[in-house]
Amino acid sequence: MRKAKPKKRILLPDPKFGDVAVTRFVNNLMLDGKKSIAYTIFYDALDIVGKKMKDADKSPLEVWKQALENITPQVEVKSKRIGGATFQVPMEVRPERKISISMKNLVLYSRKRAGKTMADKLSAEILDAFNQQGAAFKRKEEMHRMAEANKAFAHFRF
Repeated sequence: MRKAKPKKRILLPDPKFGDVAVTRFVNNLMLDGKKSIAYTIFYDALDIVGKKMKDADKSPLEVWKQALENITPQVEVKSKRIGGATFQVPMEVRPERKISISMKNLVLYSRKRAGKTMADKLSAEILDAFNQQGAAFKRKEEMHRMAEANKAFAHFRF
């Protein structure tokens, strides 16, 4: 590589739970630099999750973490050009990228959902991901299926 790698930024933990993962998620959720609004949306979504899962022994934050874990892909396919042909080569996903992909998918498919407020949409997507259904979970399954289908090209890994 020609240039030096950029330094990793240190994120501060969120004010309510003291968790860096929550801050990272809120940064993905945020639009136009409106971080306080993004925090409000996230906390409201967790309140809704808490109300909907009264009987469960898990806290809303644990439900959210489990939902993220359920939609985290282990493998993905990357395009590699070899001798004029482009192959979809299955690759293991780096730990940092796993978290990033799962958070981005959760936010993306929450936005696409039908619902009144973003907190409602996000809470519904979190519950679906927790129960291993919904669009974000389908996306993960699709990524795994693609990698499985192209397993024959695994020897092209770079």
